[in-house]
Amino acid sequence: MTLHAVVAEGEVSRPWLVFLHGFSGDCREWQPVGEGLADYPRLYVDLPGHGGSGDIRVSNFAQVSALLHDTLLSYNILNYWLVGYSLGGRVAMNFAGKHRHPGLQGLVVEGGHPGLLHDEARAARQKNDETWAMRFRHEPLEQVFADWYQQPVFASLTAPQRAALVALRAQNNGEALAGMLLATSLAVQDDLRPMLAKRHYPFWYLCGERDGKFRAIAEELTVPCQIIHNAGHNAHRENPQGVTDCLAQILRL
Repeated sequence: MTLHAVVAEGEVSRPWLVFLHGFSGDCREWQPVGEGLADYPRLYVDLPGHGGSGDIRVSNFAQVSALLHDTLLSYNILNYWLVGYSLGGRVAMNFAGKHRHPGLQGLVVEGGHPGLLHDEARAARQKNDETWAMRFRHEPLEQVFADWYQQPVFASLTAPQRAALVALRAQNNGEALAGMLLATSLAVQDDLRPMLAKRHYPFWYLCGERDGKFRAIAEELTVPCQIIHNAGHNAHRENPQGVTDCLAQILRL
């Protein structure tokens, strides 16, 4: 089984850019950024429970990684960078950290969490995600996402930005989102810091200047961090040109 994805062609001599969206997004999420990197072949992936992969169900990160691995092979992608936002960043870090992938040229994560450190935090996150999952399953998505985007991490959003995201995300399937939320919860994600510290590939972290929580995480990881101006947690949506320029700079190094 493979994940649904959209291909954009580029120069065959360059590595692929494999884009992984955030929770409740889909393969369209990274395309405004990717269009500015048209020299590179690009793969925009729909994660399980999202977009064209909406009927694919998983139980854990290992299954997501296996699906991603098989998807890359199905497109004969042997030389690539992973670029992931939030959930997509956590998927990318899990994929890169758990197994050695000879074709992986580098990892770029925007606002992705490397893992909780304490059992108390895991238990609290489990309870929180179970509550959200129940709401995704049983309540109108417009109302659920209206509340979702009131969470502190999205505090920098303006009212029009928040309304646009609610309208866009409400097109999802609530049952599918609930399943993916629990399968990839921070409550069940390993602490990836030790594995990332032993990496054999470049690792860059992107963060919106108004995203205080994840700026602190970036400092803790002690990896190269690029601050995206005029943006909060969803930097590639709020300032796509800034993220495109940042990626272009990283790829030139």
